[in-house]
Amino acid sequence: MNPRRLWAVARKEALHIRRDPRSLILAVGIPMLMLLMFGYALTLDVDRVPFVVWDQGRSVESRELTAHFTATRYFDFRGTVSSYAEVERAIDTRDAMLALVLSPDFGPRIAAGRAAGVQAIADGSDSNTAGIVLGYTTAIATAYNQQVALDQVRRVAGLAPPAALDLRPRVWFNADLESRNFIVPGIMAVIMGLIAALLTSLTIAREWERGTMEQLVSTPVKPAELILGKLLPYSAIGLANLALSVVMAVFLFHVPLRGSVVLLFSVGTVFVIGTLAQGVLISTIARQQLLASQMAMISTFLPAFLLSGFAFAIANMPLPVQGITYIVPARYFVALVKGIFLRGVGLEVLWADAAFLVGFTLFVIAVSIRKTRKTLG
Repeated sequence: MNPRRLWAVARKEALHIRRDPRSLILAVGIPMLMLLMFGYALTLDVDRVPFVVWDQGRSVESRELTAHFTATRYFDFRGTVSSYAEVERAIDTRDAMLALVLSPDFGPRIAAGRAAGVQAIADGSDSNTAGIVLGYTTAIATAYNQQVALDQVRRVAGLAPPAALDLRPRVWFNADLESRNFIVPGIMAVIMGLIAALLTSLTIAREWERGTMEQLVSTPVKPAELILGKLLPYSAIGLANLALSVVMAVFLFHVPLRGSVVLLFSVGTVFVIGTLAQGVLISTIARQQLLASQMAMISTFLPAFLLSGFAFAIANMPLPVQGITYIVPARYFVALVKGIFLRGVGLEVLWADAAFLVGFTLFVIAVSIRKTRKTLG
């Protein structure tokens, strides 16, 4: 490999980027815009759930139960209704996602120490949210039951019995259970993979469409020099995007960075180079810029978003789909970024993911060089 020929190819590609400043602005601006949109708009938190109450008895006990719901940040009280028709209307218009229906004898039955039924009607059009809302409702109902039972024992015995179980929950790595801390590191992998592949998916295809590939074939440039030379300027753009993403994650979204910054940028560099090489391979196969950009979108964004473990747990996927995730490089980068950001672990824990990522990068570069050698004849 001749360093002069390698530098000449890299300089030629850098001139293409310099002469098209709009593409350079988009290459840097789109990742920042996507990170802002996903970071602020996408959330997995379920709180401030709107709910209504049909209190048919209007007793002290029913008001106490309603107070248990309004005292938490998970529910937002939207008022009372007086019939099932109003309950249905509130849910149909999405003014409420939960409705509590309390029978007329709710208060007297609770006061007499007897069971009283409460109907909880949830909007099941979003099954995941409905399940979480019903979980919240069950927890609040359990707490209310315990309070009523303790009050009854205290009235009879004069002293409440000690609790048999003293549960002291503690959450590690994300104490406030902020979904932003989970989303932002994961979406960084999705965005970086998409932008890197899109940037280089047009390089070889552009040469074919402009008719300059024949000129490259006539030069003494070797396939390895051509591939690596085209990767160099885009690697600088990719690393700049990575640095900006990390700065935004830490200082704008306040995601804690507990691990090694050096390790984060090391694995980020490997991932960026691997996805850039993937884009070059796509460009070599497609030979058309439009087709290459579409192939890059399909082969990077969708697998990274759906099969990397960023949005959906891999363990909950069907076994054949779990097998497919092993060939998605974003799976390993998502695990690495989350491990470094949130858990603060290093290669002693993440070595397997790092090894798979390095293997993917070397494999894609080798395949790209081999495919280019065949193309150039």
